[in-house]
Amino acid sequence: MEALKSTQLDPGFRRRVEQLVSERITNDNSANCLTCGMCTAGCPFSDAHEDMDPRKFIRKVLLGAKDSLLPDRFLWNCTLCGRCTKDCPMGVEIWKMVWAVRGNFGVQPPGDLATVVENTMRTGNQMEVTEEEFLDTVDWMQEELRDEYNLPDLTIPVNKENARVFFVPHPREIKFYPQDIQSWSKIFLAAEESWTISSKIFDVTNFALFTGEWEKSVELLRRVADEVKRLNCQVIVATECGHGFFALQYGMKYWLNLDIPVLSITQVIAEYLKQGRIKIDPDKKITETVTYHDPCSLARKGGVVEEPRYVVSQVCADFKEMWPNGKYNYCCGGGGGAVAMGDDYRQVRVAKGRLKAEQIRATGAKILVVPCHNCYDQFNDIINKYYNLGLKIKHVHHIVSDAMVFPG
Repeated sequence: MEALKSTQLDPGFRRRVEQLVSERITNDNSANCLTCGMCTAGCPFSDAHEDMDPRKFIRKVLLGAKDSLLPDRFLWNCTLCGRCTKDCPMGVEIWKMVWAVRGNFGVQPPGDLATVVENTMRTGNQMEVTEEEFLDTVDWMQEELRDEYNLPDLTIPVNKENARVFFVPHPREIKFYPQDIQSWSKIFLAAEESWTISSKIFDVTNFALFTGEWEKSVELLRRVADEVKRLNCQVIVATECGHGFFALQYGMKYWLNLDIPVLSITQVIAEYLKQGRIKIDPDKKITETVTYHDPCSLARKGGVVEEPRYVVSQVCADFKEMWPNGKYNYCCGGGGGAVAMGDDYRQVRVAKGRLKAEQIRATGAKILVVPCHNCYDQFNDIINKYYNLGLKIKHVHHIVSDAMVFPG
């Protein structure tokens, strides 16, 4: 770390960061730091590119080196993946300090991050999809399903009151991947689930988590909670979006103090399979070698590790794990908002992507299952374009809906 003069240090900066973490996330424990360097040893990207040393970051915070820290590229190079904490003997969660600093000291987010947040606050979703466009797209996919299965009464329920499941999709599924609507609808319909989607709240993402804007993040969560209450649903189920799921899971409980269960669709699919509510056609199982990526916010932060693996094992005849995996898996390199940070941070993502490419190549897989839109984009943009793995990338609901026995 560069030499710092005592006159450059601001003890008030440290106290403010500690206060923000304690008030807005959880009790701050940064003072427990031993300066042992295990955070840097645990970060898989600490030697992948420059300005990627979590130990330097936390020391700057604790020393009050505000003027040195705020322009430090580490602040945005960090993907908030939390892997440094897995090896920290004191459990210091550096990603929470990064989040607090990003949003409260006048630092301008790079690339399109701020624009994405403002679009979401203004229109209700990051893709600026109107309610009319949403309804038209759902109706189109509903007609496709009716024609495919010759079921003229098949219905994708929208704004249905008193349903058990309130499903929150990703606006990308509406705007760019409408076939995803068919995919997860088939699963809910085959399981005879009581479910609904909302024409007003259909964005699982919460990019204010990446910019560190706590008030906006909480407001986005409150909009979801209000719609769940309006429709009188019992359970929130998030589509395959790591940070969106974690924001709902963590935010409903700790920020809104609401007792609303939040599940990932991967957990729900696993439950359906175990209960026999949906069945896999043995003749439609995937025979190519498949590997599975653990999104950081889903696995490490959200604790969803075994359920998607169970699903993949039921659908795929040749499932090979990456190593390490689960809560110790490596970040894809696109987390923390990196995918939206523009060309200035592209090379950082490319450098991080190399580690994932090596992980995947070692499995010999031809198909990569990724239960997260953000990770999906990172792999699609980096792994195949830069490292030429030639992989097919699928969500969990893709492989299930393709292999599932659909009633009728």
